[in-house]
Amino acid sequence: MKIFSEHFQKEHLLSRIDARIKLIVVLSLLVMVLSYKGILFPLLIAAGCFILCLKMDIPTQILFLRMAQPLFFAMVIFLLKFFFTGQDVMFSVSLPSSHFSLLTLTGYRDGLIEGVRIVSRIISGVSLVLVLGFATPFIEFMAALSWLRIPKPFIEIMMFAYRYLFMFLEDATTIYSAQKNRLGYAGIRKGLNSFGVLTGSLVLRGFEQSQKTADAMIQRGYTGNMPMLRNQPFKAAELAIALIVVLIGGAVWMI
Repeated sequence: MKIFSEHFQKEHLLSRIDARIKLIVVLSLLVMVLSYKGILFPLLIAAGCFILCLKMDIPTQILFLRMAQPLFFAMVIFLLKFFFTGQDVMFSVSLPSSHFSLLTLTGYRDGLIEGVRIVSRIISGVSLVLVLGFATPFIEFMAALSWLRIPKPFIEIMMFAYRYLFMFLEDATTIYSAQKNRLGYAGIRKGLNSFGVLTGSLVLRGFEQSQKTADAMIQRGYTGNMPMLRNQPFKAAELAIALIVVLIGGAVWMI
């Protein structure tokens, strides 16, 4: 549960900047990353985000843990692009398989290039989101989304999900510990069965908790208006810095 906590958001330069400005800069850079045709700009953004995380004293272990799942999906996409899409063949290897037949594995040059491009975009986009998350408390982030006129039901769902995320993580840890003490993960088959029971229990608890939360909010007179933090006026210095960052990013993007 430590991986999802906000205790890494210590006092630093980025924490004092208006959340709306950080959100606008991140969205602008994210659009540039997704629309860039090569890999130079996304890699530069990812490197810059990694340096910012180190400057914010984010533990390297936590940083890589949060990147683990996106990196896994990026690797899967890369392998699919490299071995199953393209026209320019780089190599072809025949591997033995069942029934004395051969499995041909072919790597494509254009698939490799496209896979590297997609991986660079994924890493860069995730890095931008991580920097924004480490530098912005959740409440301020929700206030910034509200200022951007994001639909209220979406913000409401995010706030309730964040509220009960840690409770479900604690429940999952308790169930997992109980299963492990009873040798529920002693073997692949028993481990899969135990994981299925764990997942089903959490889903049922989620439905039960959602009904309880809805009833509790209605009884307290909730009408759908979630109170948010009041946004302070923009500071000219922060706007100038944000504009410079976006312009520099745009200049590099156009290269």
